[in-house]
Amino acid sequence: MQSSLQGGFVSGEPLLSVEDLTLHYRTRGGAVRAVDGVSFDVKRGEALVILGESGCGKSSLARALMRLLPRNLAHHSGRVWLGETPISELSDERFRREVQWSRIALVMQASMNALNPVVKVGEQVAEPLRELKRWPRRRAIERAAEVFQRVGLPLDFMARYPFELSGGMRQRAVLAMALVAEPELVILDEPTSALDVLTQAAIMNVLKEIKAEQGTSFILITHDVATSSELADRVALMYAGELVEACSAARFFGEPAHPYSRLLMKSVPRLHERERPRAIPGQPPSLLDPPTGCRFAARCPDRFARCAESPSAFVPGGGALEGATKSRHRVRCWLHEPNEGGGHG
Repeated sequence: MQSSLQGGFVSGEPLLSVEDLTLHYRTRGGAVRAVDGVSFDVKRGEALVILGESGCGKSSLARALMRLLPRNLAHHSGRVWLGETPISELSDERFRREVQWSRIALVMQASMNALNPVVKVGEQVAEPLRELKRWPRRRAIERAAEVFQRVGLPLDFMARYPFELSGGMRQRAVLAMALVAEPELVILDEPTSALDVLTQAAIMNVLKEIKAEQGTSFILITHDVATSSELADRVALMYAGELVEACSAARFFGEPAHPYSRLLMKSVPRLHERERPRAIPGQPPSLLDPPTGCRFAARCPDRFARCAESPSAFVPGGGALEGATKSRHRVRCWLHEPNEGGGHG
C-alpha cells in the first residue's frame, strides 16, 4: 500500500493502537480534561499528523503515550498496544526499560531544554544506548556518529556543548537522540517551532528520507497546517481534548468532513487562490468545564439543536469512500450520524 502523499511503504497492520486514552490534570479550579477518550492507530511505516490549535491537548497526548505524567495528575487511563504488546499493561519500570527510547522515542518541544547544557552533544545522543541497551561507550559513540551523519550534523559537533549549536542544529541533535536506538515509532512534538523556514524544510526532508528508507513510523504533533502536509499520510484533528476527524491526508487537505476541519482549511493562505483566508470565529471552550454536547458547537456554522444536547460518537465519515479508506475515516459530528437531520453522511 502506498502512502497517500509521500513515496515509501505503509504496511496493513497497525504498529500502534490507542483506545480511549485519557489524561486529566488536577488544578485548584478542578480537573483539566486535556485528553478525553482519544482513539486512533498508526500503521508501520506511516506518518500520522495530529493537528490542532494551541491548548487542544496535543502535547498532553504525547505525554500520555510516553507516560511522562505530571505531578498534578488527576486521571490517566486507556489501552495502548505496540504491535502485539499491550504496553498500557506494563509496569512503569518495564515500560521504561522495554519501550521508552528503544521502541517509541519522543522529540519534545524546546530542544535546548531537552539537552543537558554541561554534557557534550555526542555523549547525550549515545546515552540511550548505554543506559537501556548497556552498550560499551565506544560502540555507542560509533552508532551516535552514524546517526549524526544521517540527520545532517557534522561529526565534529559531537564534541560540542548544546549552547555552541544553533537552534536548527540542536533540533537535529535531539532528533538524532530519538533515532539512535532505532525505534519503531518516533513522536515529534512541534519539531520545527521557532525555526526559520529553510531550517524547517531541511528537517522535514530528513524525516521524509528516514521514513522512506527505514520504514520508521512517525506521529507529528503540530498546529502548522503547511508543515504537516509535508510528511502526512494521515491526519487526526484534535479539538478541546478530543479527536474530531481522522482520515487520509489527501482527503483532509482536499475534502475534509468536519465543520472545524473545513473552517481550519479556509483559514490557511493558498498561493493560487483569490479567496482570502478567514479566521475561525469564537474561542475554544474551557477544558475545566467543556460543553455537554459537541465541543465545537458554539463556533460551528452548521450546528442544529442536537449539537448542544449530547456529544456525537466517532463515526465513519461521509463522501465517496470505499474499503479500507472508509474504515479509517472517522468524524465526531452529528452531521455524519446515520438518520440525523443534518445528514451529510
